[in-house]
Amino acid sequence: MTSPLLIVDAANVVGSVPDGWWRDRRAAAERLRDHLVRYAADGVPGLLPGPLDVVLVVEGRARGVEPVDGVRVVAAAGDGDDAVVGLVRATAGRRCVVVTADRELRRRVGELGAECAGPRTVRPG
Repeated sequence: MTSPLLIVDAANVVGSVPDGWWRDRRAAAERLRDHLVRYAADGVPGLLPGPLDVVLVVEGRARGVEPVDGVRVVAAAGDGDDAVVGLVRATAGRRCVVVTADRELRRRVGELGAECAGPRTVRPG
């Protein structure tokens, strides 16, 4: 059986709390990546049982974030939303949850069968 896929829109989740992330976008994405590791084995309480395949999509100044055990990192060549949509499109029949508050992205991935959750679902804090 294939594990569910959790795709996290890094820019949207990091940007959901004004904690100074704009001073170092890459470091903020790395902190989020490190926080996401726990979900790979344990799942997201009340949403997805583990184990999960966790993918963090980064863009812009956050490109260059390296993957760690439990979290794959995809650096969007252009727009991060398009990269998320591409990942969802490639899941075909697999349970997939996208974490973002972006309404347009939610609409796009929803049309492809993905579920959506807000940033607080995985936001460190």
